[in-house]
Amino acid sequence: MGSKVLSMAQTYVLVDGENIDATLGQSILARRPQPQERPRWDRLLTWAEDLWDQPVSGLFFLAVNGEMPMSFVQALTALGYKPIPLSGSPDQKVVDIAIQRTLEALKERDGDVLLASGDGDFIPQMTDLLGSRRTGLIAFNELRNGAWAGLADRGLELYDLEYDVRAFNTELPRLRVIAIDEFDPLQFL
Repeated sequence: MGSKVLSMAQTYVLVDGENIDATLGQSILARRPQPQERPRWDRLLTWAEDLWDQPVSGLFFLAVNGEMPMSFVQALTALGYKPIPLSGSPDQKVVDIAIQRTLEALKERDGDVLLASGDGDFIPQMTDLLGSRRTGLIAFNELRNGAWAGLADRGLELYDLEYDVRAFNTELPRLRVIAIDEFDPLQFL
């Protein structure tokens, strides 16, 4: 093992765009999201910078099967992300593999980590980072893998992409448990 690379305090924001998009489309909307229903990815970076009061480095992982989605890649770059377009064989989950490898590489670097994904495939790598830095998971709370909740007792901070980050321009049709102090009957009448 190498020694830790010293750097100024920063937050690495890793975005599993496939997981967020699939969860939004399949589990929340039950259809392909319209442009106005998609996350405002710039808000995630701004929110992350404010959360721990330090600069962020946004890494946006996407699978590319065929032609590079240049307009999306250019938009991500303009928002401050480093797009990471990936390809592989049909049996490879290239985004998952790349995020896992990145989380493993971060063990040797200073910096806090926020992962935008509800996928449980990253639990081992995120568990390895607990205790040595601030770590957080950003997802749709009711739709993230249930094992993530068990890591909250060990220091993992859990955030909701809609309610905490406020990454959407429209209210999503989500069913959630409402704290009685937040209950507004007018929302249901």
